[in-house]
Amino acid sequence: MEHLVRVNLPDDYEPKADEEFMNPLQQEFFRRKLLEWKNSIQRESQETLNNLQEDNLREPDIADRASSETDWSVELRTRDRQRKLASKIDSALARLEEGEYGYCEVSGEPISLRRLAARPIATMTIEAQEMHERSEKVHRDD
Repeated sequence: MEHLVRVNLPDDYEPKADEEFMNPLQQEFFRRKLLEWKNSIQRESQETLNNLQEDNLREPDIADRASSETDWSVELRTRDRQRKLASKIDSALARLEEGEYGYCEVSGEPISLRRLAARPIATMTIEAQEMHERSEKVHRDD
């Protein structure tokens, strides 16, 4: 198992296509991006928990109570999606540690830096993702 080499990352660093793919600077860039994203999700989840504990849903008016309950239901579904996203971030961090991050799990080809910057948890190239989605659609239509 390959271990991630920690490097000092310049504040203005942006991965470039003319660099060696997944060099130590790129690895550190994506590691930080993933950790910041995960920390943001954890902060939001804690805020939701605090708000749930502070607010009681005992609104005197039945319409107000229904509205509050609907709002919390939406909020809890959002948090559940974010919990799943945090798990995908953890998987991406593990792939980074193992030296597998940035490579398509289907073809083994490098995933474009633009795609990784936009979706750091991506596990497939755009082409492989499109093929996967077409395959899923075919199976759903059966």
